Amino acid sequence: MLGRHFVQKSAENGMDVFRVFDALNDPRNMAHAMAAVKKTGKHAQGTICYTMSPLHTVEGYVKLAGQLLDMGAESLALKDMAALLQPQPAYEIIRGIKETYGESTQINVHCHATTGVTLVSLMKAIEAGADVVDTAISSMSLGPGHNPTETLVAMLEGTPYTTNLDMERLLRIRDHFAGVRPKYAAFESATLVDTDIFSSQIPGGMLSNMESQLKQQGAGDRIREVMEEVPRVKADAGHPPLVTPSSQIVGSQAVFNVLMGKYKVMTGEFADLMLGYYGECMGERTPEVIEIARAQAKKDPITVRPADLIAPEWDTLVASAGKLDGFDGTDEDVLTYAMFPSVATTFFASRPDGPKNVGKTAKEMAARAAASSDSAQAVSGPIKYRVSMGGREHSVTVERA
Repeated sequence: MLGRHFVQKSAENGMDVFRVFDALNDPRNMAHAMAAVKKTGKHAQGTICYTMSPLHTVEGYVKLAGQLLDMGAESLALKDMAALLQPQPAYEIIRGIKETYGESTQINVHCHATTGVTLVSLMKAIEAGADVVDTAISSMSLGPGHNPTETLVAMLEGTPYTTNLDMERLLRIRDHFAGVRPKYAAFESATLVDTDIFSSQIPGGMLSNMESQLKQQGAGDRIREVMEEVPRVKADAGHPPLVTPSSQIVGSQAVFNVLMGKYKVMTGEFADLMLGYYGECMGERTPEVIEIARAQAKKDPITVRPADLIAPEWDTLVASAGKLDGFDGTDEDVLTYAMFPSVATTFFASRPDGPKNVGKTAKEMAARAAASSDSAQAVSGPIKYRVSMGGREHSVTVERA
């Protein structure tokens, strides 16, 4: 029920395309979300999370594509979060899907750049019939991020393919974000190109998170040990693709294994993954590790769809959110509380206009925002604001585009 509310409100607030994915590629975990998107009349995109293992084959990915199409997907996304998709598998998977389900089947390809090979993979995917590929403006690209947009545009010159993107506009965007990126340097990964990831299979976001975790523990020099441990933990868990949340779950357990000994400490999330509470993986889980998880979690493994065991929680969330200072009575606030309970508590209480929105619907608040925007059109030049958030004041200057 919570998921249906999320999809409904996201659609009402402007979301047009929903990329529905499951970290384990378990179709049971995607069916309800896909149905919720279809009910809103928005575009449902079924997602295949790409990983490499002895069990993951081109034929298996093509079969999964068919399952997603059968449950109502209007397009497909091949999601390569760790930059593992090499050129030939990219071609074979896209071509296999097109030949099996029709050339009109829309396929998006999402690749990170961490291994340095995926720009070629995008080219091969395009040649195989991919309709859309994900890139990032060059000043925000590469490393664990995406391949550069301008590079892809240039790469397609002289071929039968074109993006119809205006290079002059792209260069203006590049220059703008070249000034933005340095502000976030503290959060960036030091990795630019790392082909060891074909062994560790660590996606970009997971890599930067692990580096941060280790630095906080004074063990930043042990990142290589953790990268070697990740594929072993992944295999114990049945070879799940490493994408949110499975990447964080497996990565954190690998960190614990390196710092404290093999499964001497097991996170609650990893125990749940081993016991089936996130869904089914392609491979079998290691029995000895299942027993450690069972003893720690004090519950048995399951084989049913995990969400079937969750009681309806919307009414409880509404009641809990309603007790918070600054709660504005909207479904959006309930959803914010459901997803970020600790952050929402502070946010509701500290936002200056919170009480003004009490009892208003999303459409009423949107109309109010639009009216404010119309008034702002008459203002010329930069506008300076003093913003109070969490007890701290910030000076913000906003210029008209």
